[in-house]
Amino acid sequence: MEYVELNNKTKIPCIGLGTGTKTMKWKKQTPFGTSLPGKVFNKVYNYIYDIRREREVVLSFENALDFGYRLFDYSSAYGRGYLIRKALEYKSIKREDVYLVSRASNKHQYEKRIRDGFFSTIKDLGVDYLDLYLFHWPVTDYYIETYKEMEKLYEEGYVKAIGVCNCHQHHLQKIFDECKIVPTINQFEVHPLFTQKPLINFCKEHNIQVMAYTPLARNDDRLHSNTILKRLCKKYNKNWGQIILRWDLQQGIIPIPRSSNPVRQASNINIFDFELTDEEMNAINSININSRLRYDPDNLDFHSIG
Repeated sequence: MEYVELNNKTKIPCIGLGTGTKTMKWKKQTPFGTSLPGKVFNKVYNYIYDIRREREVVLSFENALDFGYRLFDYSSAYGRGYLIRKALEYKSIKREDVYLVSRASNKHQYEKRIRDGFFSTIKDLGVDYLDLYLFHWPVTDYYIETYKEMEKLYEEGYVKAIGVCNCHQHHLQKIFDECKIVPTINQFEVHPLFTQKPLINFCKEHNIQVMAYTPLARNDDRLHSNTILKRLCKKYNKNWGQIILRWDLQQGIIPIPRSSNPVRQASNINIFDFELTDEEMNAINSININSRLRYDPDNLDFHSIG
């Protein structure tokens, strides 16, 4: 695994595994209806269902560790952090050999419970510190206070680095103006349909590492059918996802692809044996159509998510 040095001199793996609500959350099932006998059967069904789903998730993390992933991107909003802990225990991975990331949720920001949320998270993960702590969204009127609480956790040694998610330039500037510590990382949506060059350049100017979520654009058909990517896939004998993740690395961006499928996990990390030319990098940049697939932090009801 290759590593990137952050602005506080700590190091982070150059690619990670996303977790997310699709992996960590699932709803109770009601296959037997709502009658009294049905509710009893539903309870038994869900007990068995939870055991099976949890084992599937743990196994997906075990597979990821086998493939070489060492960065796990998590949030307390996803729940079930103990599943990551179980995978690490089963594989006997030393704490210092894995990079754990989590976030302050919007709920904890509104409730002003950043410290409580943090300590609940590390208890769930079974660790006594995090490598990186972010806030999930720059919640209006709350994110500065949130970040100041994160600074305290950093100064107290509970986290090795702090950063942010989904921040535009103006959010970052406000942090520069009102807080003490420059974020080490800004994690936001980046993919060839939405390259975010101005924001990336702003982060680079201020020595903030960019981390990309949704790096494969949620498997968007417009990338599957793109002629530029098809040509590069044929040249390098790689799939379109590998080409895009390599494009991220060569921009100095840390991609966080999410998958529980072992074939895709193995594929996504198999990107260190080829290199795109400058011309090819520019060609992928030209795919951009400013198509945001997730939320815009300037036009968002923060109560509705994370």
